[in-house]
Amino acid sequence: RIPMHHRPTIASTVFLLLIGIGQAALAQPLLQGFLCCNMRSDGSWISDINYIGSGKQIVPAGTPVKVTGYGRHRVLVEMDGKKLAIGNDYSRSVPLEDFAKRYVLAEDPTVALDKFSPKVREAIRAMRITRGMTRQQVLMAVGYPIASENPELDSTLWRYWTSRSEEYQVFWSEERRVERIFGAPTTRAQVVME
Repeated sequence: RIPMHHRPTIASTVFLLLIGIGQAALAQPLLQGFLCCNMRSDGSWISDINYIGSGKQIVPAGTPVKVTGYGRHRVLVEMDGKKLAIGNDYSRSVPLEDFAKRYVLAEDPTVALDKFSPKVREAIRAMRITRGMTRQQVLMAVGYPIASENPELDSTLWRYWTSRSEEYQVFWSEERRVERIFGAPTTRAQVVME
C-alpha cells in the first residue's frame, strides 16, 4: 500500500501528461520550405478540402512557408509574415507529421513550371485542371484530394469538392494522366480548363 503523501495528485498527473504532450509536439519537425500547391485561406485557416468560397484568398504553390508548431489536427505555419494553420480536417488517417510533409516541400514546386506546356502552366496558375495533366500538376493546381475519400493516391479516381454539396472527380489513364473530369456543369466551370 502506497502512503498518502507518496500518491500522485491530480495536478501532478496533469502536469506530467502535459509535459509528455509537449515533448511529443517537439518531436515533430519544424519544417521550412515551400507550399506544395495552390490553397485557399480565410485569412487564418487553410483547410485540406480546399473549398472554393467567397472571400477566400488564394495562397499560391511555391509560397515560402515555415512550420512553427503543431496543434490538434493542424500544422501551425508562417507565410508572408502571417500566422496561419493548415487544418487536417478530412485527412486524419494521415499522421500529422506526414500531413505537414505533404504541404511543406523542401524544393519550390514552381521551379518545374517552365518544363510544362503553356496550357498546363496557365491551368495551374488559375487553380484549374485540364486533360493530360500529371498527378504532380494536379496537386500543384488544386491540392491533395482528402484522404477520407481517397485513401490511395495511386488509385484511378480522385474525388474533390468545391463546396459541401459540389463534388468533382478526376479520372486517371493508365499513363497516369488526367483522362477526364466529371462533375456538374457549374462545378466544371469552376475547376476545368478546356
